[in-house]
Amino acid sequence: MEHPRSTEPLNNPALRIFLFLTVLLVGQLCNAQLFTKERILNRENFDKQLLTFGFYMGLNVYDYKFDYNDLTPDEIATQRSVGFNVGVVSDLRLNEYLNLRFEPGVAFSRRDLFFTDPSFTEENERVREVSGTNIQLPLLLKVSTKRLNNWKPFVIGGASYSYNLSSNEDNPDDNSAGQFRQKTGVFNYELGVGVDIYLFYFKFTPSIRGVFAINDELVRDADPDSPYTGNVDSMLSRGVFLNFTFQ
Repeated sequence: MEHPRSTEPLNNPALRIFLFLTVLLVGQLCNAQLFTKERILNRENFDKQLLTFGFYMGLNVYDYKFDYNDLTPDEIATQRSVGFNVGVVSDLRLNEYLNLRFEPGVAFSRRDLFFTDPSFTEENERVREVSGTNIQLPLLLKVSTKRLNNWKPFVIGGASYSYNLSSNEDNPDDNSAGQFRQKTGVFNYELGVGVDIYLFYFKFTPSIRGVFAINDELVRDADPDSPYTGNVDSMLSRGVFLNFTFQ
């Protein structure tokens, strides 16, 4: 039986509809706020405040990067799903162009792993569902351009810590009993881009960000020659976050 490689997230109908509505919304905002001849500044003094707060919501897509001890074709294929994330924002103004941001939140995700070892004969041997409920704790530096009318592009990056409530790290059962395990705590680095759009009542910020794990997340099976984990040198999460922030 042939198992799928990492499927394209854009094949998900719900995500396509969400992205279409997002592009439509941002396009309307841009037409109304960014490129009109009218130069009335919304929320003119918003960025002069030392501390500002807000919240965000959005979508995520997670994958794994596997490295193997022996050079073989990929032994594990990942099927990705679209997840949901939500959180709050605390923003500290450093100067006109730099802001330090703390954005704690929760990200819900799911990945299905397909193991290609030829010794597996049953579907329940080949497939492991990996669900995640991650508490995300990112500390980020936001570098912005000069404000242009009612918009301001920026790049953002920094480090984060993820605490996975669904890791099963301490579960005594391993893959021999049908249980895939990963480490609870993971350090990441994050990089992204976005644009602040100043509306009449609030600041709206769409952004896209990559999240990349630094430390190995795999909890190995008791059997050192396990067909699930024996040849895996490291397993690292990679995620893409599409966030919408309101301040």
